[in-house]
Order: sequence, then C-alpha cells, then structure tokens
Amino acid sequence: MNGLYHDDGRFGKEPWWKEATFYQVYPASFKDSNGDGWGDIQGLISQIDYLQDLGVDVVWLSPVFESPQADMGYDVSDYQKIYAPYGTVKDVDALIEACHIRGMKLILDLVVNHTSIEHEWFKESRSSRTNAKRDWYIWKPARYNAQGQRIPPTNWRGYFAGSTWTWDEHTQEYYLHLYAPEQPDLNWESEACREAIYENTMRFWLARGVDGFRIDTVNKYSKRTEYVDAPITDPNSPFQPAPEMWCNGPRIHEFIHEMRTKALDPYGAVSVGELSNTPHPSQVLPYVSAAAKELDMVFEFSMIRLGTGGMFGPKYIYVPFTLPQLKAIVAKWQTFIEGTDGWTTVFCENHDNGRAVSRFGDCSTPGLWQASAKTIALWQVTLTGTLFLYQGQETGMTNMPAAWGIEEYKDVESLNFYAEAVESKDPKRIADTMHGLRILARDHSRIPFQWNDSPNAGFTEEGIKTWMRVHDDYREINAAKQIADPDSILSFYKKVLRLRKRYKDLFVFGDFRLLEAEDKAIFAYVKESHLTVSDAQPQINGFTSNNSARKKRMAVVVLNFSKQIRDCVDIESVLGSEVNDMAKLLIMSYAAAAASGPKQTPEEAAAPQPPEVISSESASTASLVDVDTPSVRTVPSDFMEQDVKTETQAARQELEDAAERARAEAHLAKKKSAGKARKADNILTKWFSELSDNASTALVVSNLTAVIGLSTYLGYKAWGLYEHGRLGWKNIGVGVGILAGVGLIEGVFGTYLQKGKKKQS
Repeated sequence: MNGLYHDDGRFGKEPWWKEATFYQVYPASFKDSNGDGWGDIQGLISQIDYLQDLGVDVVWLSPVFESPQADMGYDVSDYQKIYAPYGTVKDVDALIEACHIRGMKLILDLVVNHTSIEHEWFKESRSSRTNAKRDWYIWKPARYNAQGQRIPPTNWRGYFAGSTWTWDEHTQEYYLHLYAPEQPDLNWESEACREAIYENTMRFWLARGVDGFRIDTVNKYSKRTEYVDAPITDPNSPFQPAPEMWCNGPRIHEFIHEMRTKALDPYGAVSVGELSNTPHPSQVLPYVSAAAKELDMVFEFSMIRLGTGGMFGPKYIYVPFTLPQLKAIVAKWQTFIEGTDGWTTVFCENHDNGRAVSRFGDCSTPGLWQASAKTIALWQVTLTGTLFLYQGQETGMTNMPAAWGIEEYKDVESLNFYAEAVESKDPKRIADTMHGLRILARDHSRIPFQWNDSPNAGFTEEGIKTWMRVHDDYREINAAKQIADPDSILSFYKKVLRLRKRYKDLFVFGDFRLLEAEDKAIFAYVKESHLTVSDAQPQINGFTSNNSARKKRMAVVVLNFSKQIRDCVDIESVLGSEVNDMAKLLIMSYAAAAASGPKQTPEEAAAPQPPEVISSESASTASLVDVDTPSVRTVPSDFMEQDVKTETQAARQELEDAAERARAEAHLAKKKSAGKARKADNILTKWFSELSDNASTALVVSNLTAVIGLSTYLGYKAWGLYEHGRLGWKNIGVGVGILAGVGLIEGVFGTYLQKGKKKQS
C-alpha cells in the first residue's frame, strides 16, 4: 500500500493543509488598484509578494461573486460572475496563477446556505407556486393569531434581528431567511437544488484551479422540517432564538458527505467549514473525522465569541470574561482531537469580529499595544491545528476609535442591533449596545488595510473617498513602517511563523497540556511532540511509535496577560526531575521590550522592573555558554542566520566524519550535563537558528523584535560541541529556552530557568 502505517491504524502522510498558514483577505478593504475607494482582486495581486514574505501558504478570499451587497457579498446573485468593483473572472484566474507560481494556494468563500433575492434561482422560485424551482427555497403558508392577524410560520429570530420569515405578496407565502430578508435560504432537501449547487458554485471554480473553499454556515443546511415554534426565552421579543431548529439538523452529515464525494474529492480540494452553535466536541468530531469523509476542518467559535451576550437579542451587550474562561475553552478545543482522526483550527480574528489586540490585549499605550500583539502572535502560532490569520492581524491593527459614532458603522448586523436598541427607547440598552459595538462589531475588521502613512493609508489614492473610513492611527500603525523595523509586530510574526514550521511536530501537531488553569494573569501550557528527543527531525507525519523509555520533545509556553510582573511557573516541576537529561524547546514570555522598542510612557517607566541580566560581555554581544569549559563563546550582534548556515555548510564534512565520536561524547555529556545558563546578555543577536535541519531540537538565540530573548540551556552544550567539531547531524540533544517577547511590561529580563520561581512576565 502507498502510505505509512500509523499506530492508530491510519495510513499515509499528513495532508499539506494541516501545517499550512492560511490568510483571510477581505477584498473590499485590502487594496484598491483603480482608485474607486473599493478594494479589488488586482489590488490583492499587487500585494501577493507581501503575503508570501509573511509566510502565508494559502490565501482565503472572502466573497467576490456578483452580489447586491446587502451583506458584503454573502448574498450571491451569480456564482459564476465577479462583482464588477472587484474585477472579473479573468482576474480570479490571474490570482490563481499568481498564487501557484509562488507555491501558494487559493481558496474561495463558498456561500450556499442562501443566495441573494436577485439570484435567478430565487426569481424563478418566487414566480409561482408551481415553478420547478419552487422547492429550491423554503416556503410556508401564513399563520393567524386569535385576532385574525397574519403572523410568520414560526417565532424564530434571525441572526440580524427580526423574524426569519418574510412575506411574499405575489405568491402569498413566507420564505425562510436565517439572515437578512435579502438572503433567502436554499432548500437542501431538494436533490436538484443540491446538484445545481455542486455544479454551479463548486465544480466551476475548482475546474479553473481554485484549491478549495471556506464553506459559510456549513452546519445550517439541514433544518428540522416540522417547523415548530421555539421556546420563549426572551419575553420582551416576539421572536425567539432557535438555532436548535436549523443547526446540525437530521440530514446534515448526509449532505456534507455527498458534497465532498461529488464536488470536493474529485479535485482534491481542501475544505474548512464555519460551524456555529456547536459547543460540544462530540458534535464537532463527526464533521472532521477523516474516516467520515466530510470536512477537513472547521471553525468552532466558543473562544472568539467571548464577551458577547449571546448570538441573538443581547449579542452586543458586552459581558466581561476572565483569563481562566479563555484558557478553559482553548484547552477544550486543543485536546478534543487527541486520540482521534480529527483535526482542528487555530484563529482569533476574522471578518465577523473585533480585532484581537483590542479584545484580548491592551492598547492603552504604544508599548502595551505592541507587547499585546506579540503575545497574541506567540499564543496563536504555538497552538495545535491549522493556523488562520486575518488581514491586519500581523501588523496589530486595532478596533475603530471609540470616538467614532454609529454613522461610521456600515455592517447590516451592527445597524440592525443598534436600531433595535433605539426602538426600545431604553437609554441604558442604547448605551450598552453602543459600548458592545465598540468592542465586538464586525465593522472593526473591515476598515481599510493600513499599508503606509500616505493619505488613505496607501489603501487607495489620495483624495479618494474610501467605502469605510480609514483608521485615525494609520500613520503609526501600517505595514511599510513595520517592514522597515526589525522590532515590529510584523517582523515578529514572520519570525514566529518560521519557528512554527521548523518545529511543526510541537506547534502544529503536538499535544496540549494546560498549566495553572485558574491563574488569572498567566496563560501557560506544555506542547508535547509525538517525536522523542533521539528522533531526527523528519518530514512530520504526525505520529511515531511511542516507546515509554524514550523522552518526548516538549515545549513550554508562558504568556503574561497582565500589566504586572508575575511569578513564572516552576519550569523544573513541569518538565520533570530529569530536566537536564532531556532535549526540550522552551518558549516563555518575558517582562521587557528592548531599548530599541517603543518609547515608554510615564506609566510604563514607573512600572516595577524584573531582575537585571548578569551580563558577560558588552551590550553589543550575546553570550553562549559552553558548559564543558569555563570559556564563553561570544556572538556579534550582527551574526545572522545565513552566517550560521554558511559556516555550518563549510563544516558539514568535518562534522559528518566525527559523527560516531559525537554520539559517544553526547551520551557522556548527557550524563554530566550542567544544564543551567550561567551568563546571558540583555541584548540579543538577530535570528540565530538551528545548526542542522536534522537536529532534534535547535539552539536558538533570537532578537524576536522588540524583545529580549536569550535562551537558557537545559541539555548538553550545542555550541561547545559544534565549536570543537564534536557535533553530529543526528544527535544534537540541546534543550532550549526561547524567551519570546510577549510580556506586557517594559524593562529587562534575565535568566529564569533556575530551581524554584523567578520573577518574570
């Protein structure tokens, strides 16, 4: 059989999309190429190298199909045409080519729970009760109350406020729409309708070279067909939340399996589904089980919905949450695939939510904003699953200014919820709704991308009126400024994305174990690989045999989500008593930004500082300790990754010749390892990476943007072995601690891996 056997009974290597980094582009707001104030496909093509340089593998393009734009393209009137302001079908072809020649892929947003009322299918369906496409949509007769008044078929409340039913005067029936009245739901019970969906919306684009789809509202295709009223849970409204009536319905797995079999699999297309109102792992796993052959992966929204008052009436009445709540949700969805053949996703932003740095971080000062964005970056890249980024996340784009009024909000959902609050004539509800919109509204993620500090932020030409207002802070937060700054958030994302791919066995495929679950400031967890420390770094297939006598590769991530210095978790107790006998990659947060980072505010300058670094050399160098000798290897601050590679390649033959001797000496060194860092500087080199692509772990000394991050060494001497020619390619057993800048306090930080606890952030 053509494949590799796994201990869980599966065959074959892991598919490419598991370790890929996806990047969502909201086209109206990404880049305008023709000066009409509306982003377009040619604008995206013009910036495709920016995405490649970031480390993106797959571009996810939000809807660009022909549409009246009642819901920003999620109301499609023709699946085989492109909305003119975005471009043409040929432009999509050019985008496919631009991605593919760079080794990248493209997926489109597939919206097939509903269409626009302007779609030809719906026009036919509403033309008469006897039309052949009448049952392609869901039509029901009116009901009448005790007073003889006509009322909808059910009391269901829609996602955009109001009833899910709209009366059609021509045919004297109601049609169902879970979203806006302009978005009637397709009837997946009709086989002819399903086949038309596969042919017109999927095969058409897959045949042109598209690599797959993000599938909108994927678990809402199968409704409960009895169409009964929902229980009254909001006595102040005539319409009641009823997701149980349309989410995860009786035929949903049949429909999705059919979609995969008939439309996706023949093209080898990747699929990621939007799975709302499905809070239990037992409900999610059937969608993503490889054996079930439905979806490759899904978005589950429990974490990203934190802060909302629910999905319906009180959605924008903000509800504060704690870090333990967030940690519990993350742990739940990180671990639910362990021991299964399912898969998961990692994301904290998309087009339907406020900006992560504004919701989970602190933007009150430039320093805290930058540190918060880097904290979020490290949090995301070290989680198991396929990583999804949203445009502007990599530059730390923030929510719209709080001073902006409701007139700057354009989203149909925002406006409907605000109008509903105004209609209530309750001043508190109006104020609370506006407060919630300032934090949670979908509009925040849709303002124009901030490319540079020119007028209109480089999104479009000067003097052009943009479809949404450009953020007031675009001169301070923009891509051009961060590209030129090695300490920027953007530079940090590039580095940690490389780190994620280099250690994919830990960060993409590793098991997750939460630490200190109830700590209200520190988010700490262990990532454990299926590889052991004696394994060479392979092309990851996700699983290897687990011999209990062999130590597994591990990483510890510690993130401080507070403004104060905090006690670090006890690293030795986490990693075990034989910490010096193992090779581990350790990633931890720390309490300082380097001197080259953002200027301190008075409040930040007055903040308590962590212990100072014991410096062995001048501030322009970073010191590595050879634990075998008292000597110190000093690396100049301009010592770059390419320098390491050049020197390593030159020494390759010599090292290979010494491989057998290295194995023996490594074994001896393992036994007598000192394992603790003795000296460290507070200024680091540029990215200094692993000595060999085949190393079981890497020696990393890194200036991770405006962050001090000198590693402390747990195992036996990598640099010493390398310097003296005693390091083989398959037996590097160096434990590493990367202090990657994710703390929220300005200052400096020194060595932390000592027995007991050290103050750090």
